Amino acid sequence: MTIKKTLLGQRVAMENHLPVIYLVDSAGIFLPLEADCFADENHAGKVFFNNSRLTAMGIPQIAAVMGPSVAGGAYIPALCDELLMVKGTSGIFLAGPHLVKAAVGEDTDMESLGGSSTHNSLSGMADYEDDNEAECLARIRRLAAQWPEKESSATPPGIEPARSSEEILDILPPDRRAAYDMKDILDCLIDAGSWEEFKKDYGVTLLTGTARISGRTVGILANQRLVCKSGRGEMQIGGVLYSDSADKGARFVLNCNQKGIPLVFFQDVTGFMVGSRAEQGGIIKDGAKLVNAVSNSRVPKITVVVGNSNGAGNYAMCGRAYGPRFTLAWPSARIAVMGAEQAAKTLLSIEKSRAKEPLTPEQEQEALEKLREVYEETASPYHAASRLWVDAIIDPRETRQALDHLLRIVSLAPIPEGFNLGVFQV
Repeated sequence: MTIKKTLLGQRVAMENHLPVIYLVDSAGIFLPLEADCFADENHAGKVFFNNSRLTAMGIPQIAAVMGPSVAGGAYIPALCDELLMVKGTSGIFLAGPHLVKAAVGEDTDMESLGGSSTHNSLSGMADYEDDNEAECLARIRRLAAQWPEKESSATPPGIEPARSSEEILDILPPDRRAAYDMKDILDCLIDAGSWEEFKKDYGVTLLTGTARISGRTVGILANQRLVCKSGRGEMQIGGVLYSDSADKGARFVLNCNQKGIPLVFFQDVTGFMVGSRAEQGGIIKDGAKLVNAVSNSRVPKITVVVGNSNGAGNYAMCGRAYGPRFTLAWPSARIAVMGAEQAAKTLLSIEKSRAKEPLTPEQEQEALEKLREVYEETASPYHAASRLWVDAIIDPRETRQALDHLLRIVSLAPIPEGFNLGVFQV
């Protein structure tokens, strides 16, 4: 009867295009009755089938895990658009600690096996973590408020940012290699108290979340410039895209398309992580996921180049070739395949290998300075603007007003129907 009731609710949602909220606390199939609820057409498997069809139809689904959710109970939240967990209460696993012990001889507990911290910072399956169920339910209400309306409605009044736009000049360091907290920049631009961070503890070199700018809901992808520590305790360099941050960014773009929320990208990216460890970890396929999602996104996109915009990071963070409706740049922007220092040294090494006679240290330094000067000039935002790679170079303190104006413009056209990614790297 539980399955029948769930299927009925899903059918009503599909027929009437109603969003679905699941409050999950399930031990899976009741084994003494498994013959009556497991393998037939309208048995338990149909619930997950409907989960998948609902999301393909563009019908939003949110799952809040309120207790241990085992076996089939684990798939309902995993198949929803957004997954919330509660510290110390939630658990998601295919087999509980006792079955794991019997099956593979491993001693484990609920939290390390599939608790909130595990799925928020290690597996990356969960999207939000709350301290208690009351906060979890309050977050559901905030997320539901972002669902698209069938009829156009007035934009709610905006709230002033938590910090003054004047502070941007103090937050952004003059050295493009220096670390800073991108959240501080966002605090100067978005409506105070509107930031709803997505997968906060996973893929930490990329900030993703929804916020309001002058009352309008937007999805934000912004490169975090602080040196970060992953959930596995590994240090990650700020401004670099890793496998987990690319994976997270792709999923967030999909969520915003599901809700019809425009995207704003804040670029300060030096590229994707390189090296044998990154390659073995699938950095190319994970980067391809983000590139695919951004390329096929149907919602309006606006890009703001804050600092570095290097290599494939420019592409994945919605560079000019990826269809942003508008591209803005700050005077601090640098748009190039790589940084001037790295480019100059790379070109110098090529020149040295071709030289008939070894260069003296003085000649090397002179050549390096000339190469660096040329590369700095071509990476300048003014060089980019002269070639229409960016639409405007703006004072950072005017960014909020500029985005407010552009978001009003992009809201005038309807969002195209359909969202097709084709073959998606996994």
